[in-house]
Amino acid sequence: MLNPNLEKQAIKDELQHKIAQSFHESGGTYGSPRVHDDLLDWGYSISQKKVANTMKEMGLCATVPSKFMVTTDSNHDQQIYPNILNRQFRVAQPNHVWVADITYIWTNEGWLYLSSIMDLYSRKIIGWALDSHMRKELPMQALNIALGSRKITRELIHHSDRGVQYSSHAYVDTLLSNKIQVSMSRKGDPYDNACIESFHATIKKELVYRRKFKTREEARKSISSYIVSFYNERRKHSTLGYLSPNKFERKYNLFALENI
Repeated sequence: MLNPNLEKQAIKDELQHKIAQSFHESGGTYGSPRVHDDLLDWGYSISQKKVANTMKEMGLCATVPSKFMVTTDSNHDQQIYPNILNRQFRVAQPNHVWVADITYIWTNEGWLYLSSIMDLYSRKIIGWALDSHMRKELPMQALNIALGSRKITRELIHHSDRGVQYSSHAYVDTLLSNKIQVSMSRKGDPYDNACIESFHATIKKELVYRRKFKTREEARKSISSYIVSFYNERRKHSTLGYLSPNKFERKYNLFALENI
């Protein structure tokens, strides 16, 4: 017969091991809700409170986000489009709303700028580009990737801030030629594009602020890997029922096939 104290310690050791696995596989970014969801996926019956208390005992704490600067230059004479999206962030299907934004990353070689496009339905990053400048060519690269990888629907809205990059003739003409509706945030209101700005805050919290990039190329590789291998494929989103963007879209596609 096993010693009850030894059996209890073995259970505790196993629990700590699985919590540590979830935490470190997320790059140290998961708090107790997402770690708890991992444990449920792995077949454990445990409360979130127990997970939180154990993580506290183990000294495991997700990184706290930091503020980031505004990269929008709306001081231009190009056409501004109305805010069609109007903070309607709940979307019923993929490719009905895309949201776009630009942020910055520091490296020892200088600034690197990230332009991202998110499908609001699944929160998946469907196009991104990185370069040492914020000229209009940067978001155009991200847009072309999104256009090449996604289905364009008649309902599709593209929402961004009113910065000069997104108001450029080349960018807007590309949207209109694909029959995509153009929507822009109100001046000086970051909440109108909160979801993509939240993604940029997340990638900084979970990757950028935890690393010191020697070169822009090093940052490019790390950021691309984060988006493809972790954020899109694995990172759990509370708004998606703790599924990753890819898993959420696969679930939608399976449901659509079963109801043809």
